[in-house]
Amino acid sequence: MRPARALILLAAPVLLLAACATPADPGAGDVVPGGPGEPQPIAAPGEVIGQGTVLQLDGEDAQFCLGPVMESYPPQCSGPVIVGWEWPDDGMYESANGVTWGTYALTGTWDGVEFTPTQPAIPLALYDPMMEEPDPRHDPENAGDNSEDLLLRVQDELSAWTDVIVLSSYTENGYLWADVTYDDGTIQSYLDEVYGPDVVIVQSALRDL
Repeated sequence: MRPARALILLAAPVLLLAACATPADPGAGDVVPGGPGEPQPIAAPGEVIGQGTVLQLDGEDAQFCLGPVMESYPPQCSGPVIVGWEWPDDGMYESANGVTWGTYALTGTWDGVEFTPTQPAIPLALYDPMMEEPDPRHDPENAGDNSEDLLLRVQDELSAWTDVIVLSSYTENGYLWADVTYDDGTIQSYLDEVYGPDVVIVQSALRDL
């Protein structure tokens, strides 16, 4: 699995691209229509839920880390601001060297930039998520026909883009699976136009309820 460019400097807004892309030869170089752009917010229409690390530096806003976390002590990561965050009285978090952190499932609203909790935080150690139907493209019988070499070149391209912020990505079963903060279908449609369908599979860290 390959993390985003600046390990976790991310989870800021993703994109909203109105321009129509022209399918390109995957892995052939810079295929961003018109060159790199700035990510634009994609807001969720209702409540979303996500699992990750909540991390807060003393005197700063808490952040919801939805991508990779550096295995240091204390850990290092970044993500969208959690509006109005207060650490729950559950004893399920740690503090060291001016940093407080814990792993939680959070339900709230997403405006494309910030996350606002609407329900109490649930420590991941106590969280029992609902079972979801697995993506059928994980099944070997539904393997993609993309070569590993091609998918790795596409992965390198995405890691350099600025208008699509990828938290992490990995190749599996003939596809490139790319995690983003939130997608309402816009990012998937865009990447389908750029690379063709069934090359990059977009997965949202924040999921609609």
